[in-house]
Amino acid sequence: MFRVMSFNVLCWGEGENSIENRIPRVVSIIKKYAPDSFGVQEAHKMWIDALVEGLPGYDYVGVGRNDGKEDGEYAAVFYRRDRFTPSDSGNFWISETPDVPSKGWDSACIRIATYVKLTDKETGESYIHFNTHLDHIGVQAQINGAKMIQEKAASFGDVPVVATGDFNVEQGSDCYNTMISANMADARTLAPDTDDCFTFHWFKPEEIQTIIDFIFVDKTTVEPVKFRVINEKVDGKFYSDHYAVYADLKLK
Repeated sequence: MFRVMSFNVLCWGEGENSIENRIPRVVSIIKKYAPDSFGVQEAHKMWIDALVEGLPGYDYVGVGRNDGKEDGEYAAVFYRRDRFTPSDSGNFWISETPDVPSKGWDSACIRIATYVKLTDKETGESYIHFNTHLDHIGVQAQINGAKMIQEKAASFGDVPVVATGDFNVEQGSDCYNTMISANMADARTLAPDTDDCFTFHWFKPEEIQTIIDFIFVDKTTVEPVKFRVINEKVDGKFYSDHYAVYADLKLK
């Protein structure tokens, strides 16, 4: 059994919701729910450094999307260094030129996906964790991004795959339907123990309630057991404008 999380940490904020104020809240949520690996969205270098400092039990893979180094938001994957040995990690841009920093199709922003193969040091079992933040405007970029993740996942053969992210689409969209084609499925709908809470609220959950954050799995090799949206506050305050989500998974 292992736990995977997707977490949009929000790249800015003001007042009570400033990054500086929210860092300890975000760190506390991750410590409380203790994922074995988790993908972050909207995490620029300041966030990455804060998470590295606040979560010494984790390492990460990922780069800034603007230059392939440290500039811009990361779609990093963090993992427990005591449990896993990483290999086969990489990044690709959601564009017609995936090997270099680039904006593709009708995308409003440069978008990137990061992945890493994680091998359990005790059992030898492995899975590949993909993470991304798809565009909020470009429908073709969203659909093609889903196709690129599907194709890259398939290239690993029978190695189990999970894909986390803020996909900026809702269930039933063309992008979502692309992600659940072939072997992939939504852990939220597949897990026998699940919930139906929204994930994005923009600090106004009484007004804004949409589901755009997902954990997809290869249903032929990964069995979701539990899915949860972490719809809580920390000391009465929001930790982000998204709720993090996690899934407890078994490899078949």
